Amino acid sequence: MPSLHEIFLKNGERRIHKWVHYFDIYERHFRKYCGKAPTILEIGVQGGGSLKMWKEYFGSDAKIIGLDIQPKCKQWEEENIEIFIGSQSDSKIINEIISKYDIDVVIDDGSHVMKDIKATFDTLYNKIDSHGVYLVEDLHTCYWPNFGGGLGNENSFIEFTKKCIDELNVVHFKGDDARDPSEFTASTSSIAIYDSIVVFEKAPQGKRHAVITAPMIVQAEKITGS
Repeated sequence: MPSLHEIFLKNGERRIHKWVHYFDIYERHFRKYCGKAPTILEIGVQGGGSLKMWKEYFGSDAKIIGLDIQPKCKQWEEENIEIFIGSQSDSKIINEIISKYDIDVVIDDGSHVMKDIKATFDTLYNKIDSHGVYLVEDLHTCYWPNFGGGLGNENSFIEFTKKCIDELNVVHFKGDDARDPSEFTASTSSIAIYDSIVVFEKAPQGKRHAVITAPMIVQAEKITGS
């Protein structure tokens, strides 16, 4: 099975625009879905090339869903690729998609505007598969004021992610900070943070247990003389 990077470099059809260092990250989090007919939602279609790339990578039985605000993107539909037209911040279109499909993987490569990224996450995260993956890319815009970001800006998705790290560990809060786990805590196994990408991996979480192990004590047999 070819790697995503190989598929990307051999692309001679539709436009694909990706940072090179993204491909190792994709492989790390997406490889487990190859050949298993997952349903993939990519937000941001543009030239349609990445939808075609995902289809080749995940297998012909995968369902690839695109969402873009530009009606012209409908031209990239084909077998097992469906494209919805609308804004990613519009919960109505997001709910329309999830009413039709059970989403395994989300790739947010949409507007890269802080309010849009957060609105999509708020609507979609708890509604994808309980073992799904939610990847947000091009988060260098979190540091750009014209995208609603800026270093330390509370509206930045990076700042939101920092709060999610605390939420992941909420069961360990003490004193006045102590509170019950949220739905996010109970459904999230990990958060991976890279240059310009954050990946949330889901899995139902059980009660935390701390177990102590120690050397096995062997009782020596007493030998008595006659």
